[in-house]
Amino acid sequence: MTQKPEVRICSPIAVAPMMDWTDRHCRVFHRLLAPHACLFTEMVVAQAVIHGDRQQLLGFDASEHPLALQLGGSDPGLLAAAARIVEEFGYDQVNLNVGCPSSRVQSGRFGACLMAEPVLVAECYRAMAEAITIPVTIKTRIGIDDHDDYEFLREFVSTLADAGCPTFYVHARKAILQGLSPKQNRDVPPLRYDIALRLKREFPELEIVLNGGLRTVADVRRHLADFDGVMIGREAYNNPYVLALIENDLFDTPLPARDNVVASYLPYVKRQLRDGVRLHSMTRHIQGLYAGEPGARYWRRTLSEGGADRSAGVEVIERAHAARLAAAA
Repeated sequence: MTQKPEVRICSPIAVAPMMDWTDRHCRVFHRLLAPHACLFTEMVVAQAVIHGDRQQLLGFDASEHPLALQLGGSDPGLLAAAARIVEEFGYDQVNLNVGCPSSRVQSGRFGACLMAEPVLVAECYRAMAEAITIPVTIKTRIGIDDHDDYEFLREFVSTLADAGCPTFYVHARKAILQGLSPKQNRDVPPLRYDIALRLKREFPELEIVLNGGLRTVADVRRHLADFDGVMIGREAYNNPYVLALIENDLFDTPLPARDNVVASYLPYVKRQLRDGVRLHSMTRHIQGLYAGEPGARYWRRTLSEGGADRSAGVEVIERAHAARLAAAA
């Protein structure tokens, strides 16, 4: 077994890695809402880390810590090399993706299909853990296709635990690898919290972080009674203010006014605009900030329409704010 220092999750609350969503601009915004949450990047393929534009792929703002980078791959040597680069960039954790069900990911022999190859995943884990000093964790589903009984998950996790992995982020749905899109795989397979809970109870020494379908402060509170942490996915993006509500409940952090969150985000937006980043790349992440509030539709519409202009600046955000206030009056 690989001998590593005991790993503790950096926070009981995490925001899930979500392709096309949790980029650096999104993460800076989420940090304003949840100072204590562990933030995750989108999945980055190991080969891209090694051969691609590293600043573009791995760059982040200092405010994003604690920050985990999720790697995709199935070659132990490549994953180890990529993990070393990730550590040099200053990330706090490396997470191996064993949960993505997309056909593109499957064709590269990584993601959820790797659940069928626990020995290979164990080799990947060991190679990464031996290459770096920061924690290496695994994000997985509870099963794939017809392999959806508890014993399948138990064998997978047991193999990884024997290899030294102490921490698993468990999406409590199985992945259906043929016939469902990634979007459908987030909804169609039923949530099985009971299976994840059985895993935690059988392996109390492991850190098990629950992911899937968590939307409210009550959800978080309920599941933190059984698990070491929870990971919020789509709700954190579509209704991001829930992160502030969770933060306030767990850490007694003062609840920020939504308008103040926008004001705090503006200096970052201005810096990025000066560096040539388009406004839409940032404003698309804040469209859900006023979800459920009066005038939210006008906020979203103004940001969406105004941000599409390549020359758009922060005045679009100011117009969106004014439009929301006028509609709510």
